[in-house]
Amino acid sequence: MKIAIMGIRGIPARYGGFETFAEGLATRLAKRGHDVTVYGRSNIIDRKLRYYQGVRIMVLPTISHKYLDTVIHTLLCSFHSLGAGYDVVLICNAANSIFSPLPRLVRQRVVVNVDGIERLRKKWNCAGKIYYRLGEYLATRLPDAIVADAEVIRRYYLETYRRDSVMIPYGTTLDRTETTEALERFGLAPEGYVLYVSRLEPENNAHVVVEAFKCVRTDLKLVIVGDAPYAKSYKRQLRGLAADDPRIIFTGFVFDRGYRELQSHAYCYVQATEVGGTHPALIEAMAAGNMVLANGTPENIEVLGDSGLIYQRNDVRDLGDKLRFVLEHQEMRKQYGAKARERAQERYSWEAVVVRYERLFEQLRRPESLRRNTGRAAERP
Repeated sequence: MKIAIMGIRGIPARYGGFETFAEGLATRLAKRGHDVTVYGRSNIIDRKLRYYQGVRIMVLPTISHKYLDTVIHTLLCSFHSLGAGYDVVLICNAANSIFSPLPRLVRQRVVVNVDGIERLRKKWNCAGKIYYRLGEYLATRLPDAIVADAEVIRRYYLETYRRDSVMIPYGTTLDRTETTEALERFGLAPEGYVLYVSRLEPENNAHVVVEAFKCVRTDLKLVIVGDAPYAKSYKRQLRGLAADDPRIIFTGFVFDRGYRELQSHAYCYVQATEVGGTHPALIEAMAAGNMVLANGTPENIEVLGDSGLIYQRNDVRDLGDKLRFVLEHQEMRKQYGAKARERAQERYSWEAVVVRYERLFEQLRRPESLRRNTGRAAERP
């Protein structure tokens, strides 16, 4: 099949969860013999890049603005797709569902991966929240099928809009590595730090992790991995909160081998997000065999199951108590890490994820199995 992925910043992944997902899916589809194109933004991806691991890279312009970046770029991608002859277009983010009719004009099948309930993010003003609510509704009406990356999200769309979706989680193959170059660069020792990974935006709750860690007496360090281009005020607040504690280290974005090293050698991992479906960093931490402490949201509970500890939602004191508990119980930490790794391998294999997307795309391409928007997604893989 000839497949396009749009609605993201591009690959190789240099930003967040959708980019990590797109890189994992696109490169594996290409290895399976499909002709795959991923659209990238000119403010993120080098215009000279033409191919990445067998995937064609199409870089188009955008506007570097908090509210316009995603929609302007996806609009241009949708127009570009009209003459590209794709069989299937995968659009990421419910905010971009409004553009689904454009590829469908030329008989291209369109799938929207809705991600989480994005309108709940604190960074959006009233207009942004209304637009995301509209995007949710249009995602259930305009594309040929919608994909949710967690059962919690699938149920939300079913109960709110009476439209079912195909549940396909993110995948992971992140294995442990023994190299430690990234640790040395940041002055870290193996198992000498607590790890947090996310974009530094309010709903990802890095401030909760910092506040909880500051209350814990330990020689371990707290490593905050991530950044965000449009959250300058929050980042200043976060660094001010951590200024009096030299144990707290901000690394900015870290990718590829450096990221694998940080995941491989952490004492434990904290997942503090409260918006979104399946978070790639969480299942990567599990795949690396980390002891995980996760914020008590339905999505995090669904992914982690009983293979880690859940703290009460956004509760600084409870997170601090659980950090102390993990510090005092070395054997339990190792047992939970092994259990998390096993769960990641069983439930979040990239190969299984790719097969399910491939099967969905094939169903949509065959006229006899395509259901025009009657309120039901294509048959679940």
